[in-house]
Amino acid sequence: MKKAATISSLFYSFVFKINGMYTLEEISDRIEKEIRNMDFPYSPQTLYTPIEYILSLGGKRIRPSLALMGCNIFTDDIQPSIQPALALEVFHNFTLLHDDLMDQADKRRGKPTVHIKWNPNTAILSGDAMLIVAYRLITEIPGKQTELFIRLFSDMALEICGGQQYDMEFETRIDVTEKEYLHMIRLKTAVLLGTSLKLGALSGNASVEQADLLYEYGINIGLAFQLKDDLLDTYGDSATFGKNIGGDILCNKKTYLLINALRLASPEQKKQLYDWIQKDTFDPQEKIRAVKEIYDQLNIKQLCEEKIDAYYTQAQQILLSDNLPQDRLQVLKEVSNNLMFRES
Repeated sequence: MKKAATISSLFYSFVFKINGMYTLEEISDRIEKEIRNMDFPYSPQTLYTPIEYILSLGGKRIRPSLALMGCNIFTDDIQPSIQPALALEVFHNFTLLHDDLMDQADKRRGKPTVHIKWNPNTAILSGDAMLIVAYRLITEIPGKQTELFIRLFSDMALEICGGQQYDMEFETRIDVTEKEYLHMIRLKTAVLLGTSLKLGALSGNASVEQADLLYEYGINIGLAFQLKDDLLDTYGDSATFGKNIGGDILCNKKTYLLINALRLASPEQKKQLYDWIQKDTFDPQEKIRAVKEIYDQLNIKQLCEEKIDAYYTQAQQILLSDNLPQDRLQVLKEVSNNLMFRES
């Protein structure tokens, strides 16, 4: 990252599109440009190098892109949404940095995680600094909405922490219900997508009612997105998914698939699932095959696909509201389709 702008001066001159709407490619390019131009000219530099490292690893950049799209739906000028978008991306990567440490993950986007490349203490402290950077970005938003943005951002942050706590607690439980799981992924995943759209919309001078509609849209897309991730972890192609298939099965993660398999299983199938969950030593591929076979017998894949479709359909219904400018929703719909029909 080059030293082109400090956190307190990230605004470029206003840029307008001739036709008013940015394409998905243009939004993605703008996000990457803004992230590359972030600068951390503070001491000690060893605190900030891991931050620059994790931000440089790339990723889908879904959250900041949604913020820019939410803004662009209501105005031709996306500049006011840049600062919230960067705050959201920094915050998201902060959660990944700490998640990797808690999960003892070795790789993030094909590269060593921060606690592996440096050490666990560095991951904790640099992660803490990322959270503070995210809040600094939010507090420096000019205008009358700063207090509202801080409150929305703080509510989101607390909900995500709650989702992470639930997720950790589920690791030691075998009786997690579908309702509990959906509440957990709503907090851990969906609220960040919903808040990204809401902050973007508000920065584009949308009404509170319009911003709330996009928030609910993001919640439904977020739920469908996480369920799709669960599905791909078991039924995806490792070549396109980007990681080995069956990881959730191997670590007994309480996903939508396992929860419903335990709910629908016959006594014999349930016994087999419990046996695999309780085994400390096993052949990984054998476990994946055995658990997946039970999933197939119970039509768990179809059940998950139906739930994904239900949330996706609900999201599309929200966009039909008369309160939203129907002629400016195409890029958002395109992104939603990419998320729902992805194979990675």
